[in-house]
Amino acid sequence: MKAVVWHAVGDIRLEDVPEPKIQAPTDAIVKITTSAMCGTDLHLIRGTMPGMKQGTIIGHEAVGEIVDTGTGVRNFSRGDRVVVPSTISCGYCSYCRAGYQAQCDNANPGGKLAGTAFFGGPKAAGGFDGLQAEYARIPYANTSLVPVPPGVTDAQAIMVSDIFPTAWFGAKLAEIRTGDTVAVFGAGPVGQLAILSAYLQGAGRVIAVDHNDDRLAMAQAQHAEIINFDAEEPVTTIQDLTGGIGVDRVIDAVGVDAQRPATGVPQEQAQQFDAERQQAAPQTNEQDGQWVPGDAPSQASQWAAQAVAKAGTIGIIGVYPQTISSYPIGVVMNKNLTVKTGNCNHRHYMPHLLKLVADGSVDPALLLTEQEPMSDVMAAYREFDRREPGWLKVALNPAA
Repeated sequence: MKAVVWHAVGDIRLEDVPEPKIQAPTDAIVKITTSAMCGTDLHLIRGTMPGMKQGTIIGHEAVGEIVDTGTGVRNFSRGDRVVVPSTISCGYCSYCRAGYQAQCDNANPGGKLAGTAFFGGPKAAGGFDGLQAEYARIPYANTSLVPVPPGVTDAQAIMVSDIFPTAWFGAKLAEIRTGDTVAVFGAGPVGQLAILSAYLQGAGRVIAVDHNDDRLAMAQAQHAEIINFDAEEPVTTIQDLTGGIGVDRVIDAVGVDAQRPATGVPQEQAQQFDAERQQAAPQTNEQDGQWVPGDAPSQASQWAAQAVAKAGTIGIIGVYPQTISSYPIGVVMNKNLTVKTGNCNHRHYMPHLLKLVADGSVDPALLLTEQEPMSDVMAAYREFDRREPGWLKVALNPAA
């Protein structure tokens, strides 16, 4: 079968690999009908999330059809359409039962303290093969897979595999209450759905901060008040828009976002980028032969702490790898802020969000700007990495 395979930083390839097989009674094999590209994939390709193993299939978003099941999968049959959660969970440990599927005790081969297991990630996340492939093995399929409701298209369902639940989770972390003013840093696909989620959870005003014109235009189409940080200082502008108080809540949908060139970029440009990062953050270093980001607070985290009002709340869903340990804690403490973060418990939120899609309350497919055949995946990654206008969220069709 064809799959997108990670070989090294900046080196991914579309290759022929063996088809997956049932390995445990609770496994299922899913024929992928739609997969997608995510900003997290770029972190893996750029090397800002280290620890990837050569030969790992990447991708953590998929919709598909079950073609085989283990003997322990009693609630699905061949031919069922399903959404695959990005994170992997057993469904029966104390964390899964409490709704913390991202901290499942059993999914990560690294043990109970290893943390989140997800598809197509580094060794620390379990080293599972991912979903940018024609077929995928899904562990714990009986408690992880979510059926696609009748009438919900692949284009809609793929958004509920990761980014819509993550955005919803970010709004929950920010503790949005009715009438709150909310700032969303980052207007990429997760940021766009964070704007939607903030409104659905009661926000009175939403302010979106980014610098890509097409993303800001999409945020404005959702009636968010937009700030281009290339044109104006965002914290000052937020203060002006809120009478000098700041926003009640912040959703950080940016994370480390090192912007390292990944695919199709000349080596000298990548080296120049690294030199600039080292000058800005001297602790930049090499780990296991991979480039890792320096330990300096991200710009988004500093803006978030400065922009939120005293006693406000920050919800962080942007990716920060374990190599990052710096945060503007002094500002947070001095303002009595609450900071909540973590990997999304996808399985906890997916049924509710699929219901919203099925009954017509929301249509997340409106954010799906590109649909590409798997054969064009390398070119698609180059456009996605460069953030070319219109390349907001990219779906891949393995069958095309």
